[in-house]
Amino acid sequence: MTSRNTGDTAWVLEPILQVPHVLAAVMLTRDGLVTGHTDALSQASAERVAAITSTVQGACRTAAAAFADAERAEVRQVVVESDLGYVLIVPTDHGTCVAAYGDVEVRLDLLAHRVHSQVARLGEKAMAAAVRGADDDATA
Repeated sequence: MTSRNTGDTAWVLEPILQVPHVLAAVMLTRDGLVTGHTDALSQASAERVAAITSTVQGACRTAAAAFADAERAEVRQVVVESDLGYVLIVPTDHGTCVAAYGDVEVRLDLLAHRVHSQVARLGEKAMAAAVRGADDDATA
């Protein structure tokens, strides 16, 4: 399986698909716009998944804050378990989110580890780009 991208997101999603029983993955902005998705999803399905994922993540932030009697909460991950499998949603530090779907046979620990690893790599790449941008501004 490969990724369909509006940007260069294949390097983020491809390793997630290597986890046995993972069927699909999407990268999206926190407001629900698709930035990349795997071939298992059509563009229309990826857009629907992204919109739903954004809504779920927002509801979970609100619920976590309400339970803690706090103004706000940042969600580190959301796991949805169903009779069809698992959805794992992991936000990044720079306004995007990665969501992956595995069937009932997926090892959730392996899926979580891989998604969090890819999110960390994404953050490192974003930080490196920001540092390069700051150096470019300083020398201009």
